[in-house]
Amino acid sequence: MAGRLERLLRPRSIAVIGGREAEGVVTQCDRLGFAGEIWPVNPRRAEIGGRPCFASVDALPGAPDAAFVGVERRKTIEVAAALAARGAGGAVGYASGFRETAQDLENPESREGAVLQAALLEAAGAMPLLGPNCYGLINYLEGVALWPDEQGGVRLDPEAGGVAIVTQSSNIAITLTMQRRGLPLAYVVTAGNQAQTGVSEIASALLEDPRVTALGLHIEGFDDVAALQEVAAKARRRGTPVVAMKLGRSAPARLATATHTASLTGSDAGAEALLRRLGIARVDSLPGFLETLKLLHVHGPLPGFDVASMSCSGGEAALIADAALGSRLRFRPLSARAKDGLGAVLGPRVTLANPLDYHTYVWGDEAAMTAAFAALLGDGFDLSLLLLDLPRGDRCGLDGWRPTLRAFEAALAAAGGRGALVATLPETLPEALARALVEKGVAPLLGISEALAAAEAAAAIGAAWSGPEAPGLLAAPGCAGPATSLDEAAAKACLRKGGIAVPDGRAAAEVDEAVAAAEALGFPVAVKALGLDHKTEAGALQLDLGSAEAVRRAAEALLPLGRGLLVERMVDGGVVEMILGLQREPGLGFLLTLGAGGVLAEVLRDTRTLLLPAGEAEIRAAIAGLGIAPLLAGYRGGSRADLEALVAMAAALGRFAEDRAADLEALDLNPVIVCAEGRGAIAADALVRIREETHD
Repeated sequence: MAGRLERLLRPRSIAVIGGREAEGVVTQCDRLGFAGEIWPVNPRRAEIGGRPCFASVDALPGAPDAAFVGVERRKTIEVAAALAARGAGGAVGYASGFRETAQDLENPESREGAVLQAALLEAAGAMPLLGPNCYGLINYLEGVALWPDEQGGVRLDPEAGGVAIVTQSSNIAITLTMQRRGLPLAYVVTAGNQAQTGVSEIASALLEDPRVTALGLHIEGFDDVAALQEVAAKARRRGTPVVAMKLGRSAPARLATATHTASLTGSDAGAEALLRRLGIARVDSLPGFLETLKLLHVHGPLPGFDVASMSCSGGEAALIADAALGSRLRFRPLSARAKDGLGAVLGPRVTLANPLDYHTYVWGDEAAMTAAFAALLGDGFDLSLLLLDLPRGDRCGLDGWRPTLRAFEAALAAAGGRGALVATLPETLPEALARALVEKGVAPLLGISEALAAAEAAAAIGAAWSGPEAPGLLAAPGCAGPATSLDEAAAKACLRKGGIAVPDGRAAAEVDEAVAAAEALGFPVAVKALGLDHKTEAGALQLDLGSAEAVRRAAEALLPLGRGLLVERMVDGGVVEMILGLQREPGLGFLLTLGAGGVLAEVLRDTRTLLLPAGEAEIRAAIAGLGIAPLLAGYRGGSRADLEALVAMAAALGRFAEDRAADLEALDLNPVIVCAEGRGAIAADALVRIREETHD
């Protein structure tokens, strides 16, 4: 490892400043067997943890590689300045009351937190600083615990590998160290306020350690998108997979939802799209987070999504098959060769399928189980799962289950492949056994849903790494001033110039002009009031008007609602209604959203979101992942939709965003009427919002 954080992450000398919290650090370092120097600093105590105290940082015998600063917030600033002056390698700021309190800058106490954080940064200067408002870090490889409280991890062999976890939450970090899942932890680092040193910089530094086998990020928000992109690229180059648990799925939709797209994307869709683009797997729960890291530690990214399952119960086979519904995982059928091998061992009464219920005919027959497991393991699956729940060791005997474990290990040694032992309940796989399985190259996974989530995440990383590296994001300078909506006629004129198909139409200022426009276009037509963002809700459009008299009545009713009228030829031959949208996302450029459209867009919320630029292959994959995708393919004998035209329109929107990056705020095409194959796709309704003033 090399770089700015090296001394802080792998110190040979530690200074602990404070009282109770400093003593906690000494206790945890001693517990993990830290072999370096520990120098307590406390002018009011003679010793801490059996070590003599120094009166001040200036009195230390040398510049510490790392320091834990466990004093109140104003004193923290003084200590940080003294440490920086001594040339310390880095410090942990434990105290709270800094920027995290600055939610209401009208409140004097809130403003003070922001002011104090600025002063802390000035005091630290170039010295690396974790936090403030964080517990610090634990390095289980060298026995370092800049950590003031209990933690449940154990020292690792310095030559062994383990996973690294970075989190903004110290309390969650404590919880993660208490896991009993056999996951070898190499580092746990908290970022707190990220005042100076953010999650991305910490992650990048941890990737420099070749002993880190996988990296987990538990994050509330991205500190630096460009830095995160560099982390993903470094992880790929070094072969160290990254998994993230990104908070925010349940955040309320944006307040400013002038466009449907803004309502559909919310604040989380951009994060989802970014992680997917970077090849960082995303999981939804802490158990899933830990199980994914464990699978990645043992097997790394998976080359594909084909999985096999073996259990001695039809109920378990059904459980895992049901749990995989909706995922990208595939329980592909067994090959003829695998069936022959299984049939020779299991006999005619066992249905040879995947998931496999191998029954209990061979239970306890280690040789037979080894042969059966080897037949399946040799069938080329990307991951093979053995479901096995052990009885309680305090009340039951384990001897009847040991042959199954030995048979699985022997089959893996003989047939190769990647194997995982899955317990349906966490309490049915003892921690000691889980740790032993990890050392033998078998991933012990706790919980069927968590195991499948881990497999899907590992396969997603493998798929991302098998393709080209993601291109840089489309630059979108920040816009100043309020956003305004173009009227639909102006919006469609812009879109037409951008190569996006819209209906033939004419603007009209008067009723007679609207009737004349309809007669020139040809019936049936639609008449819309201009100047309204959401016409359906306002009753500001009338459709499928088949005569001049009908147009006249519609124009008379709609003209008072807006600022003029738009008369358009009705689109016929539609197969599916879609929504396509663009939304400027701070730090990410533009989001391209595709999904089920029409009046049900926000009811179904069947959408996929991509970051720009997005190639046609990525657009096709997003469309294929929609719930309404079967309708596009001609569901139950229906007409096939013009998928090529839809893909071309989405690609054209990407180019439109690039051309209008300086002023485009958001765009909705809803509905986009996708006609039958070969007949195109047309944006029947359009909303474009722009900002006239821009700055870099």
